[in-house]
Amino acid sequence: MRDTYYITTPIYYVNDLPHIGHIYTTVMADILARYHRMAGRDVRFLTGTDEHGQKIERAAAAQGIRPIELADRVVARYHHLWEQLEISHDDFIRTTEPRHQRGVTEIIRRIQAKGDIYKGEYSGWYCAGCEAFFPETQLVEGRCPDQGHPVELLSEPSYFFRLSAYQERLLEWYRDHPGCVEPRSRYNEVLRFVEGGLRDLSISRRSLSWGIPFPGDEDHVVYVWLDALTNYLSALGFGSADDTLFQRYWPAQLHLVGKDILRFHCVYWPAFLMSAGLPLPEKVFGHGWWMRDEAKMSKSLGNVVRPDHLLERFGPDALRYFLAREMAFGQDATFSDEAFLERYNADLANNLGNTTSRTLSMTHRYLEGRVPVPGGGGQVAAAAGQATAAYLGAMDRLEPHRALEAVWQLLAAINGFIQESQPWALAKAGAQSQDHLEEVLGSSLEGLRIVTLMIAPFMPGVALRLGLQLGLPEPRRELSREIAWDAGPRGRKLGESQPLFPRVDIKAYLKEVAMEAEKQQEVKPAETPAKESTISIDEFARIQLKVGTVREAERIPKSKKLLRLMVDLGEDELRQVVAGIAERYDPEELLGRRIVIVANLEPARLMGVESRGMILAATDADGHPYILSPDGDVPPGSEVR
Repeated sequence: MRDTYYITTPIYYVNDLPHIGHIYTTVMADILARYHRMAGRDVRFLTGTDEHGQKIERAAAAQGIRPIELADRVVARYHHLWEQLEISHDDFIRTTEPRHQRGVTEIIRRIQAKGDIYKGEYSGWYCAGCEAFFPETQLVEGRCPDQGHPVELLSEPSYFFRLSAYQERLLEWYRDHPGCVEPRSRYNEVLRFVEGGLRDLSISRRSLSWGIPFPGDEDHVVYVWLDALTNYLSALGFGSADDTLFQRYWPAQLHLVGKDILRFHCVYWPAFLMSAGLPLPEKVFGHGWWMRDEAKMSKSLGNVVRPDHLLERFGPDALRYFLAREMAFGQDATFSDEAFLERYNADLANNLGNTTSRTLSMTHRYLEGRVPVPGGGGQVAAAAGQATAAYLGAMDRLEPHRALEAVWQLLAAINGFIQESQPWALAKAGAQSQDHLEEVLGSSLEGLRIVTLMIAPFMPGVALRLGLQLGLPEPRRELSREIAWDAGPRGRKLGESQPLFPRVDIKAYLKEVAMEAEKQQEVKPAETPAKESTISIDEFARIQLKVGTVREAERIPKSKKLLRLMVDLGEDELRQVVAGIAERYDPEELLGRRIVIVANLEPARLMGVESRGMILAATDADGHPYILSPDGDVPPGSEVR
């Protein structure tokens, strides 16, 4: 095993704010980075943002700002969110940085020197949402096969990479390194794709200006995937005068990505590296999708989960735990508030919190907070040995959900041992049971010490708090030694005990959320202001009013007033809007209707469903809504001025 461990997330688009999908990838990478640091390895953990391309250019134009302004705004949000989630990245790369441009220029220079770049004419179906071209045979009902976005036929001069020349070399790499793509289902998917034949890849665009100028021809900008993927090198100083980090950490041990961008990382990226004469990464792992309402979370579908309310109410460790435990690493999983709350109460408040609380409180009460020597440990020591072996094996196999299962099996063993041994009865028995009492509490505390080590990568804040309550110093990055039985410091006393995870009344919490959503969405009769007020034309200009066409409409369960609408705003944008109009309008009568929405309203959650806009409606004296519609067949996305 190499002493260094270089792990990366994808770099995230800055056309919108981060959501649970971005958080999951980054949290899982952080868990693995923390684990390998504790194992004593020299870890480099990279994340960042992809700030070039047509999607960003269009999103910025829609807001009336420059692309770099949009990028700066979203990047600030990422930095804030990663701090909240205690992400321990060593570097954050932005593709608008000079160091990145130097890296892109250098890899193109090497590929050109190999003779693998030529100029030609490209014509094909382009998906702006995926930043990719697709052959007509791959389109599904005229839309891109990956995300279902609209496509447009483009033809323009382009520089091409001779991807077809690397088909056999790629197949040889896959077969010689069967662990280079995981899980196995993704490996087979990539293998079948390449065996089906590769076409040369367009790597430049003339139709947009927001990107890195193509070396030697500034009429073109570098194609987004050659630009974006090179971040893994440029962040290490590749192409710069000082490439010390590149020499130290490349090749990467793990590129962690979502399965929707697997092809770019497992076909294009290794082919670029082969052409440039650079070592290939050891492994690309394509994890699954978080689903909501049986559909992949997507900004264009409007069904993404923003983390703010969960972080504010429950803290980062509970969210980190849920994401790592709920999704089998590599498969899809469904996100719901109910599942989160059930995990919180059962796993965190009960199994971890109660087991810890009762053990510490009895040690304070019966032994004045003194931690006894655990001795042989009996059944708890045996359970700890099984759990640690399973935990270490699972983490090394990239099965963090299995690692957590092993931890919770140890917690169950500790709790069962306490129930069976009844230390409260031993304490009442007096001096003749003192040794047995100390053995029971000492073994239970030693089991909890080992639990603290194992949860540290997953829940760093809670692990630190629990360690202080157990009277432990911070881990010394010697996991293989510290995780052994009776490896804790002797003669210590417990710290002050505090609850780790207060239990939540799930029904009351969900009712509170629902009532707040209903309250926010109530349609009230217009009140006559005491004094007429005016606004300036500049203030009015800040409001973005757009025409949309209702494509989907349905009632929101447990709500009398709310409908969920999917509104077509043109240019491949499908916006989810929640409206309090269900008492007047049936969903069926809204399908195909043109409406006007406030398009730049801050997103809000109503009955657990995100709304990204507000429908314009008039109200009568009784507060009944009347939807406003434009006259004639106005195209979706048209602005109301």
